[in-house]
Amino acid sequence: MKKLFFFAMLLISVSGFSQIGGNGVYDFLNLTNSARIAALGGTNISIYDDDLNFARENPALLNDSMNNRLVLNYVNYFAGVNYGYAGYAQEFKKFGTVSVGIQYINYGNFIAADETGTITGDFGASDYALNIIWAKDIYKNVRAGIDLKPVYSHLETYNSFGIAADIGITYYKSETNFAASLVFKNIGTQIKPYYKGHYEPVSFDIQAGISKKLEHAPFRVNVTAHHLYKWNLRYDVPEDVTQISFAQEPDTAKGEVLYNILDNAARHLIVGIELIPLKSFYASIGYNHQRHQEMKLIDKSGFTGFSWGFGIKLKKMGFSFGRASYHLAGGSNHFSVYFDISKFEKKERVEVN
Repeated sequence: MKKLFFFAMLLISVSGFSQIGGNGVYDFLNLTNSARIAALGGTNISIYDDDLNFARENPALLNDSMNNRLVLNYVNYFAGVNYGYAGYAQEFKKFGTVSVGIQYINYGNFIAADETGTITGDFGASDYALNIIWAKDIYKNVRAGIDLKPVYSHLETYNSFGIAADIGITYYKSETNFAASLVFKNIGTQIKPYYKGHYEPVSFDIQAGISKKLEHAPFRVNVTAHHLYKWNLRYDVPEDVTQISFAQEPDTAKGEVLYNILDNAARHLIVGIELIPLKSFYASIGYNHQRHQEMKLIDKSGFTGFSWGFGIKLKKMGFSFGRASYHLAGGSNHFSVYFDISKFEKKERVEVN
């Protein structure tokens, strides 16, 4: 574990200084499906409990407490776009825990027109990914997992096939309610590009995270670091577009270097806090600094970058809701439900005559 974390931190210091937007295909793989994870800031790879949705974020979090769990997620996104995820898990004593799920995004319907502007009809666009997840303990308190993701993308008349994988490792200690994780996300390639001979990279990421539930208080603190393979996540606005209201505010000369360092470091971090007063209820709040800096207005930021949510756990099922604020213009609503299939199984009754 120490070597893996050291390697991830080393990648930060030697990485390039390019931005992350538009650097890869199949970006829908990075969308937040779970309402609980959305409420915690959009990414969490270190909460070790019975929530199957975390296995899609980090395959090493898939464990036997998720046996016979079915999760369903739906997100009402922007401009008619919607997406979701459904998954099921099964425990095999010697082999480990296996989960199968499917992720989709529907971009809606679009008007088709030729070069003269004449409408010729309409078309659709959508992406799909199958999630085949496996995880098992490899040492005491150390669990490893892999998520194999075949991808199909359909954009108008263009189609693409690809394959990606997430590899994760988690150290967990139930006695102290502590977990630490490292994940290499979206290691993959296009098998069939959108048009012949033009292969594009898959959106890769390296993430690390820790979660700790306080011993004498009903709080869990979560910190997730993302894009550890590159340092600079800032966007420097060209001089000819600095009047755009949603652009990043220009730096002042005084303290510019220190501000840039601290701001850039904070863009790698997502902080989330859960209030867990009861086993059957939780409430969450999160902050994503990168989202806040990129989506805020110069003269007014509001709650951009913040998120919140809550969840209720019942005997056979549970429900959670999350809302993430992307911009003053609006945010995304996330809905998740889970079912414990084993609790629905009818017990056979033997009648005694």
